[in-house]
Amino acid sequence: MAKILKLNEISEVAEKEFPAGYTFAADVKNPDGIMLRSFNMHDYPLNDELLAVARAGAGTNNIPIPDCTAKGIVVFNTPGANANAVKELVLCELLLGGRKIVDAIDWVKTLKGTEGISKAVEKGKSKFVGHEITGKTLGVIGLGAIGVMVANAASDLGMKVLGYDPYLSVQGALHLYTTTEMSDLDSLLKKADFITVHVPLTPSTEKMFNAETFAKMKEGSVLINNSRGELVDEDAVLEAVRSGKLERYVTDFPSDKLIGEHNIICVPHLGASTPEAEDNCAAMAAKELVDYIENGNITHSVNYPDVASPRSSVCRLTIMHANVEGVISKITTLLSANNINIANIIDKSKGDRAYMLLDLDTKPSDELVGEIAKLDMVTRVRIFN
Repeated sequence: MAKILKLNEISEVAEKEFPAGYTFAADVKNPDGIMLRSFNMHDYPLNDELLAVARAGAGTNNIPIPDCTAKGIVVFNTPGANANAVKELVLCELLLGGRKIVDAIDWVKTLKGTEGISKAVEKGKSKFVGHEITGKTLGVIGLGAIGVMVANAASDLGMKVLGYDPYLSVQGALHLYTTTEMSDLDSLLKKADFITVHVPLTPSTEKMFNAETFAKMKEGSVLINNSRGELVDEDAVLEAVRSGKLERYVTDFPSDKLIGEHNIICVPHLGASTPEAEDNCAAMAAKELVDYIENGNITHSVNYPDVASPRSSVCRLTIMHANVEGVISKITTLLSANNINIANIIDKSKGDRAYMLLDLDTKPSDELVGEIAKLDMVTRVRIFN
């Protein structure tokens, strides 16, 4: 049975999802699968037996995705599993961003041991007047599972919500309240009193909040970042806060440059730090690994297309290959020449890689499977009886 290596402490809920006979431990050698949270895998050896890596969370920048893809290793994440936890933190940060709560709490601590604290509080509280969020405009950049939940919750709190996501999915659109007004990015930056960002870190989104972006934003607005620290140019955000262009920057990603800076609130990466979120992420990651190892089904992969279908025949063959012309015809010709009928075939691509799932009425010989595996454009072939 399969061996799963855990590179971080993972909720015990995960183990309950693995079939009898699976090994799930921190000392596994030559694993079939890996489950992790924040462990940095970039210098970690990828053994030949490794089929998949599952991140119990959304971000995958700690995983060497190009290396995994080249070796035919599927990388999974768990989108939406921690969405409620992050949504609740964003709501908290909206209040922290609009009102001087952190400054006020820090000031109160200085009163310890003094006489007449009640009078001092009444006299000093005027320094910490803030803004209510009801009636204000929230811009939500990225309307995936988290962004949609934040947008809906903000609407329930009486905020006007602007949304921007050029890749909004059908599922996201169905769950998004109709009160959210879709916007182009520049209009959102110009109109929003608060902006919360929920996009992955990619070459195109790195430092998407820079001096040019801040220049387009509303004077005295608040930026909230629970996605990735690298989305924001730290020098530019420091200048924006110091100049008053931003009233406050709230981030879940502290750095030496930001810590202690006035009107910058650094939260120690608490977005998914709830037992409920950790359980949800662990359970989803385990299910993804099992379905791929047992059935070849791919769901929620970041480097290969999602391809899943119930088993419907004697044998299943899965093939990872380059997304180029002629692959399907070469493979089906080989199968046909060996009198093997294809009961079901799915082939989908993602970027320059593709994944083929075939349900066959006859089990192919080891020689035929080997012949398919030797094709130049093929990365990995697996057979399921």
